[in-house]
Amino acid sequence: MTFLAFLAAAIVLAVTPGPGIAYVVARTVAGGRAEGLASCIGTGLGGLLHVLAAAVGLSVLVAQSALAFNVVKYLGAAYLVYLGVRMLLRQGDAFDPAALPAARAQGARRALVEGVVVEALNVKTALFFLAFLPQFVSPASPLAPQLV
Repeated sequence: MTFLAFLAAAIVLAVTPGPGIAYVVARTVAGGRAEGLASCIGTGLGGLLHVLAAAVGLSVLVAQSALAFNVVKYLGAAYLVYLGVRMLLRQGDAFDPAALPAARAQGARRALVEGVVVEALNVKTALFFLAFLPQFVSPASPLAPQLV
């Protein structure tokens, strides 16, 4: 029963759009299928960083330290702002839709790396591992196998 509750809640959280989904959509529109797939793989790898952090206990440390959590949160927000400002500066006058050039492809490698960074600094994913996931973990059993 616990697994079904976890599965249902995890699916709801997974389909709720966040920065990772927004990034994948933007890269797919700008660079086509190759960049879209690369950004998907990147966000997947970035998500695995959260899994690894949880498995080694880093998530508990961040959850118990308001300073550490805020550092991760603000680094993620700053990176997304950086990406947005860079895009606005590159495209010219962002407030005149007629003046905007078509979005440009930047390459699959760059989409992959940026996808990892976007998801690794994604507050929604961090909250999942810090606040939501521990509710479904048994303290009597080893943590790593439960996360797998």
